[in-house]
Amino acid sequence: MIPDFSLETAAHASGARIVAGVDEVGRGPLCGPVTAAAVILDPARIPPGITDSKALSASRRDQLFDEIMACAHVCVAHASVDEIDALNILQATFLAMRRAVAGLPLAPDHLLVDGNRLPRDLPCRAEAVVKGDARSLSIAAASIVAKVTRDRIMVDLAQQHPGYGWENNAGYPTSEHLAALLNLGVTPHHRRSFRPVHNILYQDVSVSS
Repeated sequence: MIPDFSLETAAHASGARIVAGVDEVGRGPLCGPVTAAAVILDPARIPPGITDSKALSASRRDQLFDEIMACAHVCVAHASVDEIDALNILQATFLAMRRAVAGLPLAPDHLLVDGNRLPRDLPCRAEAVVKGDARSLSIAAASIVAKVTRDRIMVDLAQQHPGYGWENNAGYPTSEHLAALLNLGVTPHHRRSFRPVHNILYQDVSVSS
């Protein structure tokens, strides 16, 4: 499936003036923030080749990231590890999405949000779009921006905490990452509410009890 502009066009036809696509990355990793992006594309200046970020090579994502940032209205926002642990990952994801929408330089009046659920308290009309990054160019653009931004954050964190492989696994629970958790321990960037991290932190308690 190749994303197109039909959902945006339908929103415009129903009266919307400014349509933004919203997507997130980083719900599954054991560490780092969850990152959301909101993107308003100019229909006359859509970079060719935009598609689901997971279907693109890292170099192609970087290239499209630069092109999107140069011609679209974009905001990227995050929810921190502390917020993920306090709220749960779903609500933290919704928080990051709300922040991304609120930070746009233009106020949208219609949102296309990837997934099957919508955050509460959005500032305008919104629709949830299942597999949205494969259907909507605005959502696909948001997926690229969010992924490139978060991957770069994880590369920076990997330099501060070598051995976990974050520069390659972006914090996802690969065998390398899980082995490092056991051997090197839990960092301040790990999500303590996630089971593999929680189990390591509290294994001594469970053994002694």
